[in-house]
Amino acid sequence: MRAFLAVLVVALCCAAAASAGPLPGADQPNLTSAFAPQLLVPPAAPQQLSYDELLPIWQAAGQAYGIPWSVLAAIDKIESNFGRNMGPSSAGAIGWMQFMPDTWARWGTDANGDGIADPWNAQDAIYSAARYLAATGGQTDIRAAVFAYNHAQWYVDEVMQLAQQYDAGGVEFSTSLDNTQQQLETAKQAVLDAQAKLDAAKQQLAELQQKESDILAAAGAAATLTDRLDRQKAATLTDAEVQTQQAAVDKAQVELQNAQSSLSSARDSATATSFATGAGSILQTASYDDGYVFPVAGGAGVVSVGHTHHDYPAADIAAPAGTQEYALHDGTVDRAWASPSGNCGIGFTISTTDGLTWTYCHMSYLEPTVVAGAALRAGDPVGLVGQTGHATGPHLHLQLQPATGYPQDEAWFQSFAGTAFSWSDSVQANAAPSPTFRVVSGPADVSRSLESASPVVFFTTTGA
Repeated sequence: MRAFLAVLVVALCCAAAASAGPLPGADQPNLTSAFAPQLLVPPAAPQQLSYDELLPIWQAAGQAYGIPWSVLAAIDKIESNFGRNMGPSSAGAIGWMQFMPDTWARWGTDANGDGIADPWNAQDAIYSAARYLAATGGQTDIRAAVFAYNHAQWYVDEVMQLAQQYDAGGVEFSTSLDNTQQQLETAKQAVLDAQAKLDAAKQQLAELQQKESDILAAAGAAATLTDRLDRQKAATLTDAEVQTQQAAVDKAQVELQNAQSSLSSARDSATATSFATGAGSILQTASYDDGYVFPVAGGAGVVSVGHTHHDYPAADIAAPAGTQEYALHDGTVDRAWASPSGNCGIGFTISTTDGLTWTYCHMSYLEPTVVAGAALRAGDPVGLVGQTGHATGPHLHLQLQPATGYPQDEAWFQSFAGTAFSWSDSVQANAAPSPTFRVVSGPADVSRSLESASPVVFFTTTGA
């Protein structure tokens, strides 16, 4: 019965796609280039379609404009995750296929015949993408057309690799990829929520303990017996609150451990799917090159780095909150702090076997395996991107200890440009003749673990 219903849905979608009426050609853009401002606003109830519902639209649009349907499917997946993340993006791209408004004004297509070329409608957006790809030569050179869609070689490679998977695996591959991705995202969010709950519980416990300590100190200094007894009574009542809050901390700790276990299981389940060509960036797997791993997953489409970092050597690796972070090389953890502390927030320092020492900062979560003395292999999960400490926006602050040079200047780092990350600027200004550094103390609980080290450059007043 379910198979029959699936066939019926596909048939109905095909009929809808085929009944849209005459379509504009790909030989010239729309006569008007005006963009309706109201189309910048996402609909209150965004359209959601399954793979079975999208398949006939990709196929019909591809046939109409001579574009492989699997390429349209791959672009749809990469750009909006099949309509689950339609923007507007930070660059202003909108809708199912993430068109910029001016491009949509020229190539937007009313494929469903309702009188509106709507980028938030799957049929209109997919047909428009097919039309644009055809207009840029996709019927004869699909790779060049995909490059015109997004001017980056990593994008072309990712689209074409994913398209091959859709061609070969169809609904089975799509279902596996979607399910795996959703399981990972759900598990990571559960860890982030549990970590935040634990941190809040610990903070409240610390405040109550301080309150109890202050009351006891006041009791000891009381001038009269009556005052002393009153304060001791208040201390007893506060101690009861402390015990209750300690129980809340213990409960939150168990919840975090359960969430960590679920995340580990989700990673194990994702292993087989993650080996599929083109799935790595979507599933945030590690990118390897000659013994090194780029420390933030997600690929060049979502991870970006500037050539410089304020007035001292460091790399701000920008990525969405919750993005997976990895050990960049084999090494040993020198120190780690799993609760937000000072400017660095959550982070750790690792001495790698190439003779360098690195500090990770601003993490939203640190893996329980990342503790002082732990041996890590390149590609081991170490935590998730966040913005704890002194940070503006989610990113990994990566810094050499001591800060003798920019991580971006390391050969291994540069080897990942265009695949694991994109440059967010075009100027290489790291060789400034007189860089200005401000040496400051580390976070309170971190600096205590740096007794044997000289002062460390953590941050300047311009932020991190």
